[in-house]
Amino acid sequence: MNVLKRYRLRLRRKRWRLRAMRKRHELSAVSDRTSLIRPGQILVFSTFRNEDVRLPHFLRYYRDLGVDHFLMVDNGSDDGGREYLAGQPDVSLWTTEASYKRARFGVDWLNGLQSRYGHGHWCLVVDPDELLVYPFCDTRPLQALTDWLDASSIKAFGAMLLDMYPKGPIDEAVYRRDDDPLTVASWFDAGNYMISRNWRFGNLWIQGGPRARVFFPDKPARAPALNKIPLVKWKRHYAYDSSTHNLLPRGLNLVYDEWGGEKASGVLLHTKFLNSFTTKAEEELKRRQHYAGSHEYRAYAATLKDNPDLWCRWSEKYINWRQLEVLGLMSKGNWA
Repeated sequence: MNVLKRYRLRLRRKRWRLRAMRKRHELSAVSDRTSLIRPGQILVFSTFRNEDVRLPHFLRYYRDLGVDHFLMVDNGSDDGGREYLAGQPDVSLWTTEASYKRARFGVDWLNGLQSRYGHGHWCLVVDPDELLVYPFCDTRPLQALTDWLDASSIKAFGAMLLDMYPKGPIDEAVYRRDDDPLTVASWFDAGNYMISRNWRFGNLWIQGGPRARVFFPDKPARAPALNKIPLVKWKRHYAYDSSTHNLLPRGLNLVYDEWGGEKASGVLLHTKFLNSFTTKAEEELKRRQHYAGSHEYRAYAATLKDNPDLWCRWSEKYINWRQLEVLGLMSKGNWA
């Protein structure tokens, strides 16, 4: 990369950091327990709106992995989720009625919080419908992974977003509060993925799966990106550029091996496709707070009218992380 391009990326990072400082003032503290955060603890950062049905399992899942503190931003929920989180002893909660879109889809809010509270910590940025799976997660806590990453001088850990779905029509996949969503949405596409390299930021760009297959069959290149870098040893001068798809400084995006080998990576099991999704898609389409004029939610709404079945004869039922490694969707690299 030439000097001019590096300079432009530095300016871009500076812009996002200054923007995050401004946007942080849009947040009002509901329950600020950040004084409880201790050095070396693992932190989760997340934004949400009307996700009360998912929150109990979300917290339990990441507590079981070893997360120490949750820093959550509520964007105008009215389903009781804000009140539920306010009573959780390991959650710091902020709320805002400001525009999700004008906060770059929540990225500015979380960049601001990470800058203030995440410096020197391993920070995991996930949505309430995303469950991180990493090598040996069934026997080793998240701290074991971050300790190995520290010892290996690795600053960021990549994960592919893997859409999970039920067998049968989405509206019949009834999910109840506090349940494990994987008991309802337990299937995924083992193949059908397109991978390219984003030369500007150095990250891989992954698309495909059931969203490309069902919701964007004629324009798969418009399907949502599935590449994520959710786990980072955060520094104040870092900034997410586009959701968790890419970071600045640019070098943090090199979470894959350029020389033909494999770096350790994980998977985010994405449990969006439950019976509540049709209502949520309609709401988000009306709010028009999502990327590119909500074209993704327009595609969802158009297809969900027919109550589709995302399952096909090539679908695989989820078993564990080892299955995902065998399929080439994640890797333990040289972590043994």
